[in-house]
Amino acid sequence: MTDRHTQLGRGLWGILATPFTGPDRHVDEVSLRREVALFRDLPATGLVALGVFGEGAALDTAEQRQVVETVVDEARGLPVVVGLSARHTAPAIEQATTAVRAAGDALAGLMVQANTASPEALTRHLTVIHHATGAGIVLQDYPVVSGVRISSAQILATLAECPFVVAVKSEAPPTAAAIAELTADTDVPVFGGLGGVGLLDELAAGAAGAMTGFSRPEGLLAALQAWKAGQMSAAHEAYARWLPLANFEAQPGISLALRKEALRRRGIFADAAVRPPAPPMPEALSRILTMHLDVYEGAKP
Repeated sequence: MTDRHTQLGRGLWGILATPFTGPDRHVDEVSLRREVALFRDLPATGLVALGVFGEGAALDTAEQRQVVETVVDEARGLPVVVGLSARHTAPAIEQATTAVRAAGDALAGLMVQANTASPEALTRHLTVIHHATGAGIVLQDYPVVSGVRISSAQILATLAECPFVVAVKSEAPPTAAAIAELTADTDVPVFGGLGGVGLLDELAAGAAGAMTGFSRPEGLLAALQAWKAGQMSAAHEAYARWLPLANFEAQPGISLALRKEALRRRGIFADAAVRPPAPPMPEALSRILTMHLDVYEGAKP
């Protein structure tokens, strides 16, 4: 395994959705490999398997192992972060152990959601997972999913006690304000998410890049490269054409289904199925998605 305490590299970390196939919604390895190749060939800095949008909570242990092993194999050397859906320490350790064994030397870190606003309790949670696995930790602040509201000061207090944290994923709106507060007082890289909708503001606030999924990740990469070269003006020009679709895909409650359908129409996924209770894409939005995709060269309605 690589140096587990190495901070994540700056740039684009692609959050992978998990494709399913058939009436029983089995993991579709063929489509998953195409998705990994999409990010790998950009190239992205790294990949994230079993994040919230990877439906890790809907997969059993064997399926989690299958997904991670498939991603690592197809990533061909790209570093991989593996998300843990469990928010209690004992089941999180079980998931973490599976992830470490499946990812091997490709593992760049375990993404763990903030499960409490108490720095002391969160430190204990992260430390136990780290000690059980030896892996670096990506601390994810995603209150929409976790239900936990944690302040920047509380995150910083946790980071001070957890030198094994290799990155923070900040997804608590207003994200640019939270990222600015964090980057002012820590050298740990902080990434934005939420589909890339706030990417330019997050970069201006000091974000190290984007850790998110989008059916057109080349748009995210173009913005990141333009920011590195010329900051806001260049990044604005590079990302402006992609932002309407990113905004469409980020609609609360149905964003995963929208992204999967966009990937299906792109020819990456064979099926846009999500596992219940996640809702499918409303049929009323199909025509609107077609309108968005028709704007882009090579889009498949």
